[in-house]
Amino acid sequence: MIELFDKGVLYAEGEGVLTSAEQISRRLEQAPMSDPQELRSNTIAYQIMKAHNISESIGKLQLKFDSLVSHDITYVGIIQSARASGMESFPVPYVLTNCHNSLCAVGGTINEDDHIFGLSAAKKYGGIYVPANLAVIHQYEREMMAGCGIMILGSDSHTRYGALGTMGIGEGGPELVKQLLENTYDIDAPQVVLVYLENALQPGVGPQDVAIALIKAVFKDGFVKNKVLEFVGPGLKNLTMDFRNGIDVMTTETTCLSSIWQTDETVADYLKMHGRSEEYQQLKPNGLAYYDAAIRIDLTEIEPMIALPFHPSNAYTIRELRQNAGDILRSVEVESAKLFSDSMALKLTDKIVNGEILADQAIIAGCAGGMFENICAATDILETGSIGSDFFSFSVYPSSMPVNAALTENGVILRLQKAGVVNKPAFCGPCFGAGDVPGNNGLSLRHTTRNFPSREGAKPDQGQAVGVALMDSRSIAASAANGGIITSATDIRVNYQEYDYQFDQSIYDRRVYNGYRQPQKQLDLKLGPNITDWPQMFPLSENLLLVLAAVIDDPVTTTDELIPSGETSSYRSNPVKLAEFTLSRRVPEYVGRAKTIREKELARRSGNFAPEVAEAVIKAGFSVETLEHETSIGSVIFARKPGDGSAREQAASSQKVLGGSANIAYEYATKRYRSNCINWGIVPFTMDPNVVFRYQAGDMIFVPGIRKAIADGMERIPAKVISDNKVEDLTLICSGLTNDERKILLSGSLMNYYAEGK
Repeated sequence: MIELFDKGVLYAEGEGVLTSAEQISRRLEQAPMSDPQELRSNTIAYQIMKAHNISESIGKLQLKFDSLVSHDITYVGIIQSARASGMESFPVPYVLTNCHNSLCAVGGTINEDDHIFGLSAAKKYGGIYVPANLAVIHQYEREMMAGCGIMILGSDSHTRYGALGTMGIGEGGPELVKQLLENTYDIDAPQVVLVYLENALQPGVGPQDVAIALIKAVFKDGFVKNKVLEFVGPGLKNLTMDFRNGIDVMTTETTCLSSIWQTDETVADYLKMHGRSEEYQQLKPNGLAYYDAAIRIDLTEIEPMIALPFHPSNAYTIRELRQNAGDILRSVEVESAKLFSDSMALKLTDKIVNGEILADQAIIAGCAGGMFENICAATDILETGSIGSDFFSFSVYPSSMPVNAALTENGVILRLQKAGVVNKPAFCGPCFGAGDVPGNNGLSLRHTTRNFPSREGAKPDQGQAVGVALMDSRSIAASAANGGIITSATDIRVNYQEYDYQFDQSIYDRRVYNGYRQPQKQLDLKLGPNITDWPQMFPLSENLLLVLAAVIDDPVTTTDELIPSGETSSYRSNPVKLAEFTLSRRVPEYVGRAKTIREKELARRSGNFAPEVAEAVIKAGFSVETLEHETSIGSVIFARKPGDGSAREQAASSQKVLGGSANIAYEYATKRYRSNCINWGIVPFTMDPNVVFRYQAGDMIFVPGIRKAIADGMERIPAKVISDNKVEDLTLICSGLTNDERKILLSGSLMNYYAEGK
């Protein structure tokens, strides 16, 4: 099905992929450039990055993007930070969508207050404003902004438009602030992984099936972590644009940095339909191209897949699940008990009824599921049976109003309604837990992007347990037609119809505010009462006394666990209120502990040293006098591998608001989370994975000379751990910081860095 090659390969159009050392050596002898590293410049990814790089070295990239995009959970903080740093207008097109906080219920007026702020900012600074329910962020970008050979930076992790020839990168808000201030996105040149597609999919197999199979193959071992995926091969011609987009958006879950696809007539036709023919150009590897690794996907062998809780990589074919349901579902129950405790564990084996697995809910939504072809295919399948009138429910969210209009014109919406499906507007909520929360111990089948713990909106601290399984819309519809029994779409006979899709741009023309290059600087921003400024943040001190506020021993910690989604999104414009939710679903004690530690630092600044703090400094071999001016106290989190998932900067900024000074990990799951930590002045320590972290909440770690170490670029930093009347040595690692990143940490945050005039 999927074959991985973990060493460098060569690719040339007409020759295919050369994987053996003998093939590569022979072919290199014929190449004008014999150095494989030079041949990397022939990849599509490097052609695009080179055109956007302003540094003198392709090894150390300084990228400027063609446009930016944010949704209503992130754009308020980004704009507030940028204007505080001196921004007067948006230097590039900046799209502000309203697809996350569309439900204006939680918190009274605050969600709509954010939307009003967004429109006022678009008018004042010259932006593009997409009103609520008109489109989800990434569908609007596909339809109106993506083009061949360009780069888009978004404050959402699923910023992926590679199938349209656009390199999209999802990052935390501070990276967009840098672009708004006409600075650069700095990164070491990434490796590029070839994804070679062959043959064609079986009827009933959809884009989510390909995506889940790919994630399963590469996620666990970090095969493509922080790399660029480049899709080529003869199988490309057998995939429609909706299929390509559906696979592409899910590449985020592999932990890759970005993605790019070879372009062809299918892309040209898509851009022409959307009134942007001029955005097309053919993109392909230039002659002989070198890739750091390769993935071969035989599309014919892809089967309908299901990703069980609590990660898209926890995947099986539906056939495997049905054959061994008891053992597989019990393994999820065991994982649930580890996450939430035995008393709150998810119970899935009770979903096995008469040998079948019965789900409780179905959702097709968002940038992955809510596309035209997915919904049309689901509608055709639904006519083979009935969802019934029992506990099982089914909702569909088209990804944009133009998609909804086309479905209406083709009669699809009416057929869905007659089948018992509820049609809802464009909204990202089902993907992160705003609305459609299943009942306790429910199992929801979703064609959305993620199924992390509690991301569906449940609250384990209140005894609630819910599971989400990711599936393609086709198998979801087959399951719905079978009364909620999990069913593969390839196991039923369906008459798939041909549907005519026509994009109606007038829907956007009448409602989207486009003020790019037309800033009205004299206008005031409209600030609701929940939109607040950031609290004061202090520069990095000479020494750090860190107090452990949370120790998380899970293999991976997601950003949803660091700062929950769902109801918290309404408070994203109020950093102090939002911080109250930090780690609430994973370590509920964290906020109280962090506040106590923060109070000790505030007391230190007024000259009042807590006895245990003074004692710890003395045990570390320093005098109490170092506390007065040279040593600050901050909380620290240990997690083995934090930061998988969303790009949300609040996973780091909320720690900072509560007095967080550092994180310690064996590794960071994504570049974007590590960047968020740095931009909020949180030192991103790592440590040797062979060293067991055996310390507990309340233990202290003294890091002498931290400021000088960061300034000098020291990568191995000695520290002292004070616990149970013992003092032990610990080596912390802080490697790979750029010059600017060191300065940001020294300043205490990116905002401080800009306030100091860099």
